[in-house]
Amino acid sequence: MSQQLISRNADLKRLRDEGYDVSIKYDHLVIRDVPYVNSSREVKRGYMVTTLELQNDITQTPIQDHVMMFCGDYPCDHTGARLEKINANQAASPGPDLPVQHRFSSKPQGGYRDYHQKVTTYINILMGPAQIINPDVKAQTYPTIRATEEESVFLYLDTATSRAGITAANLKLELAKVAIVGLGGTGSYVLDLVAKAPVKEIHLYDADRFSQHNAFRSPSAASPEELDEKLSKVAYFSRLYSKFRRGIVPHPVYVDEFNLSELQGLDFVFISIDDGAVKRVLVNALTGFGVPFIDVGAGLRIKDDTIAGGLRVTTVTPQKSDHVEGSISFGEYKGENVYEQNIQVADLNALNAALAVIRWKKEFGFYAEGEREHQTLYTIDGNLLANDQKLCPNS
Repeated sequence: MSQQLISRNADLKRLRDEGYDVSIKYDHLVIRDVPYVNSSREVKRGYMVTTLELQNDITQTPIQDHVMMFCGDYPCDHTGARLEKINANQAASPGPDLPVQHRFSSKPQGGYRDYHQKVTTYINILMGPAQIINPDVKAQTYPTIRATEEESVFLYLDTATSRAGITAANLKLELAKVAIVGLGGTGSYVLDLVAKAPVKEIHLYDADRFSQHNAFRSPSAASPEELDEKLSKVAYFSRLYSKFRRGIVPHPVYVDEFNLSELQGLDFVFISIDDGAVKRVLVNALTGFGVPFIDVGAGLRIKDDTIAGGLRVTTVTPQKSDHVEGSISFGEYKGENVYEQNIQVADLNALNAALAVIRWKKEFGFYAEGEREHQTLYTIDGNLLANDQKLCPNS
């Protein structure tokens, strides 16, 4: 509730976004980790407390209330002399576990316009002498801000999004359900990127075990002990990303004609599998369901002791599906494709995933969309990126 109230008020939210440790307790605003100097010329940290004037959970201008309470030694200047610019008295604590010792009074002409100005004014008064002794000391500690399930799908708040002013764009990715079919090299990197978007549920489909070769083509770093557990891929990645967010839903099965109905009604699907026959079933079903999806592929070969070939990202929507034939390979490739031998090219996996997720974000309006491309090919030799071209071999 404390963070919800802060988020609803621009002055409180600005304090939080700027990195101050702010919270609300007993209807008071608490600002922790405020640097100050004591009489021994030591830099210490205390916390400030101010009453909050609210109306329907909206902060009011604190014109009359210019008082700030403080927990700590009496603040001094850099010589150890008591600060004269604040009138101090003893203060009564707002609550049993929120003790304060001092009550400061410093009122600018016309009062404070909002709580951001009030808090930062008092912080600067106390922190100024501390920075003379230690120029690196700051009140902006950027604490981890944990979030409740009602506040966010993430376990801690994404303060950078609001600070950058892209909240409206980010909300476009607040989809109910997205699925990733196949958690190999590219699929696992798709998960890594999609997990950082505010999607409510991310459903993972893969029946394979997370093995030693997978560790070399996946995000993060698996320990030998984790490999010894012989977890399924979906269990391993679910545990990994559940440290960060809610809504990771593991399905330790392959998608086939018997469970295709589970994909009906999803907002989006990423397909990252090699089996052409299974892919055909998936593509036909999703097209019939009207579920938009992206299919990724890689075709690699050995060329003079180097790796050549390319990557593919194909987007299919209810409005555009006539390009599927000739864009996605459903057959069994008869030539050489070293990618199918679990070749370790995590950089290409990550690039393929990044291209797919960027296209997904375009589809929902997060990124600017000009061409509305439905097929993107990347060629290693020449570093070429082309839209709506013919099928990349064996991808």
